[in-house]
Amino acid sequence: VGGMGALQSLPGQPQYIDLAEKTGFSFEQIAVLHKRFKQLSHSEETLRREHFNEIPDLACNPIRAQIIEAFFDRRNYRENGEGTVEEISFEEFLVVMSHFRPPSLHMTEEQREGVRREKLRFLFNMHDTDNDGTITLEEYRHVVEELLSRSGALGKETAKSIADAAMLEVASISVGHMEPDDFYEGITFEHFLKLLNGFEIESRMNIRFLNVDTTTLCK
Repeated sequence: VGGMGALQSLPGQPQYIDLAEKTGFSFEQIAVLHKRFKQLSHSEETLRREHFNEIPDLACNPIRAQIIEAFFDRRNYRENGEGTVEEISFEEFLVVMSHFRPPSLHMTEEQREGVRREKLRFLFNMHDTDNDGTITLEEYRHVVEELLSRSGALGKETAKSIADAAMLEVASISVGHMEPDDFYEGITFEHFLKLLNGFEIESRMNIRFLNVDTTTLCK
């Protein structure tokens, strides 16, 4: 971060300073995302769900609806809110985007753990659409598959079979401890954290779908 020079190079953008503190993005990243926001919103002050339909990369994403919904979910604004909104300002857009930011290199182990927990909470919320604190096995399977297929190194089928195995493993652990009359309640967030314990999530949660010039079509 350049000192005064960096600030002077952004005339009329004092709000970037607050946003940088709040989200951890650099001024440069904020400027790029602001440009993207304006593109999507057709220069309006707010974004609505239908604006996201214009992102080609998102069109072929299997959890497209959840990704879009995440932007309108008050749980993701770091203000302990609940429920959803109809439109969002640039600040809310940026705060949601910051959940995808890789952790910075000079973080303490504790901060890194905090970031990881927050990312997993974000993913969990994405699937816990009714906000009852649990997700289903099927949803958990989606999370695993989504994280695996993002890494690029694995083919879709491999990702699918690993996700299936992960789901079955959870099912057998959970169901194994249950009495026949018990009802399977689903996976809680704490359980979710334990399950994804060894998972390298940081680099996999990326924001590829916000490329400014997306020419890629569904493979």
